[in-house]
Amino acid sequence: MVSSILPCLTILLILHQIPVCITFTPIIPYVGSCSTSCSALRSTPTSDSIESGTKKKRTKEERLRAATKGLNVHVVGLSIHHAAVEVREKLAVPEASWNEASAEIVAGGEIEEAAVLSTCNRFEVYYAASDPRKAMASLTKYLAKRSGLPVSTLRKNTFALSGDDCVDHLFRVSGGLDSLIVGEGQILSQVRQCHLHCIEEDGSGGKMISRLLNQAVAAGKRVRSETGISKGSVSISSAAAELSEMRSMQDLQLPFSEARLAVVGAGKMTRLLVTLLAS
Repeated sequence: MVSSILPCLTILLILHQIPVCITFTPIIPYVGSCSTSCSALRSTPTSDSIESGTKKKRTKEERLRAATKGLNVHVVGLSIHHAAVEVREKLAVPEASWNEASAEIVAGGEIEEAAVLSTCNRFEVYYAASDPRKAMASLTKYLAKRSGLPVSTLRKNTFALSGDDCVDHLFRVSGGLDSLIVGEGQILSQVRQCHLHCIEEDGSGGKMISRLLNQAVAAGKRVRSETGISKGSVSISSAAAELSEMRSMQDLQLPFSEARLAVVGAGKMTRLLVTLLAS
């Protein structure tokens, strides 16, 4: 009888700054009677003994176990650089519904993990899957159903990236390099919220997506602390306020404090602009 337990061998892999820990445990030969082994084998359920039925949604624990398989990260989305505003509006998801949307995406079974990032200027789905073709087909079907747009229109307006390209894109987004105003800080907060939502009880993020988003948040903070990218205008609203003040004397021959202003719009950016102008 084997009286000691052999130590586990742990290997730490670093995949583009995303640590994945894989533990291998040596198999200890079983010493016992043949009848006991055969009895254990007979009691193990097989696929033939499981009744067929409707496919149930996997639990969060099942998705976490699946993350140790051969998964890769992907992103499909659209932004101000790729799509018209009327297309972005049809896919926009309020933050309170990000987890609900990601749950619908993984419900089909082709996608293991998912997280939705939806802002004023972009809509992106970060997901992990072992079969990229089936996952892409499943996600495209979901996007077409949600937006009511034909697949041909979606393909013209969306982008898709995988592996290192997906990671690079998310790091650029978090760092403010992909924003309309380079270095704007609001997107970092939005990526952070995306990470926090995906690890909630009703979130659909597993080891791959949660670590990807967590690393992106860390990269975004480091970019802003070690470079001057966040200096100056860091939002569309602040840029508009600074431009108005700069052009006031040139265009109106009046100091900005004496000029009369008219702000058109009623969205979030407009509210921020009014706040900046009032200060």
